[in-house]
Amino acid sequence: MGVRGRPRRPAPLRGRRPTKQDLAAFADLQEDGVDDVLPADPGALRLLIVGINPGLWTAAVNAPFARPGNRFWPSLHRAGLTDDLVDATTGLSDADEEKLLAAGIGITNLVGRATARADELSREELREGGARLAERAGTLRPGVVAIVGITAFRAAFSRPGATTGRQDGTTLPGWPEDVELWVVPQPSGLNAHETVDSLAEYWRQVWAAVQARAPHPGRVDGGAPAES
Repeated sequence: MGVRGRPRRPAPLRGRRPTKQDLAAFADLQEDGVDDVLPADPGALRLLIVGINPGLWTAAVNAPFARPGNRFWPSLHRAGLTDDLVDATTGLSDADEEKLLAAGIGITNLVGRATARADELSREELREGGARLAERAGTLRPGVVAIVGITAFRAAFSRPGATTGRQDGTTLPGWPEDVELWVVPQPSGLNAHETVDSLAEYWRQVWAAVQARAPHPGRVDGGAPAES
């Protein structure tokens, strides 16, 4: 039996790719541009991936990292965190959501408001998002949290000199001491410094940290589920 997820709204466009007019309509959303992907039982959560905020395409289809060209899903697949390459451009399928949750992977955002670009967020929004994330990490207790985007991390936690990789959570106000924190680069196509391969290497390191804390029953070598 699969891991039961928290309820998520149907994709607003019902499986249709958004038009420019559709995207413009979602620019007015102030909160909850995309639903979290989380297990109903927090005890099943091993890795919480945290995006910056929903893009307009992501909000239009209610699926994380959905915009075509975003390298999030290809890099996760190349790193072995997903068995198949997820195509979320028209929404996240029930099957893909179930596979993520079965692996102990959840997805949320620092800020709920949808924007065309992450740099449209204010510093105050990011700082408020950082405080909320620290609180949620203390409630959900995943083994590892991975924030996607070093610039947003620096602003959210007032760490202007931070670099990607594993972070010292003891320096962050309110961060739970038993939750490991990582920052990986932004996978948007706008980030010309990274490739699918370089992003995948970050995810391999993150997943190794997850495995070191709590190996998952039924999985081998930190990758795909073992065959029955």
